[in-house]
Amino acid sequence: MDKEAQYGGDYKFIPATSVASGMQLEIAPDIFSFTVQIVNLCFVGTPGQKEFVIVDAGMPGSAEDIITAAQERFGGDSKPKAIILTHGHFDHVGAVIELVQHWNIPVYAHEAELPYLTGKASYPEPDATVEGGLVAKMSPMFPNEPINLGSDVHSLPADGSVPHLPGFRWVHTPGHSPGHVSLFRDSDRALIAGDAFVTVKQESLYKVLTQQQEISGPPRYLTPDWKAAWDSVKKLEALKPFVAITGHGAPMAGELLAESLHRLVQEFDTIAIPDYGKYVDGESH
Repeated sequence: MDKEAQYGGDYKFIPATSVASGMQLEIAPDIFSFTVQIVNLCFVGTPGQKEFVIVDAGMPGSAEDIITAAQERFGGDSKPKAIILTHGHFDHVGAVIELVQHWNIPVYAHEAELPYLTGKASYPEPDATVEGGLVAKMSPMFPNEPINLGSDVHSLPADGSVPHLPGFRWVHTPGHSPGHVSLFRDSDRALIAGDAFVTVKQESLYKVLTQQQEISGPPRYLTPDWKAAWDSVKKLEALKPFVAITGHGAPMAGELLAESLHRLVQEFDTIAIPDYGKYVDGESH
């Protein structure tokens, strides 16, 4: 563990949760989704083999819950090979330092995301003015300062492979963040989408609390580049995924996923892009 590793000065427990918090779902024999408060992370690996990979690292203060869930799935003496980050927003790296310290494992992220994971750059501030519900209004309390993982974080391989996950490839899906990636496995068309799109209206407190399922673009209050976000959704829809685990909301599969993703691509400007907000068209309002 790099002794320099530290969270941003604004990192803190966020008192937001949903009815799905603590939910554990087997999406495939070797893909397991675990919900921490309002965000999903994945364990990828076959139980009994005691080796697996974690995709994303939950909310601040969630390390103990993640470790316990991993031990229940893979055994008390199991150890992940690595943590793969779809991106570095606070709700996807909230427990990463504690997990790295506990297991002494590396972290991988896209090269364009490394400045936000090595203390060099802060994300844009959450936009409380964006069109949406109460969560958007609450967003100024969300951490945006960079964490510093020092030498524990590494760039994903340029060839698109995912360390310790044979069969998966990473797909660059920027917009929500510059180095956002999604993970795709061609053999069964399983997609770990991160926040490239989500299956709950993340700005609506009611829908977050109740986990009412509907496809949506990335969370509005933390998405600064809507053109790139639309292009990323088009890229993912073209893969024709059979099942998608998103960063927020319940997994979606089959015909519902295909129809929903197609509609999102066709109507992204009305479904996903807010009518107003300081990142809409790159202008301040």
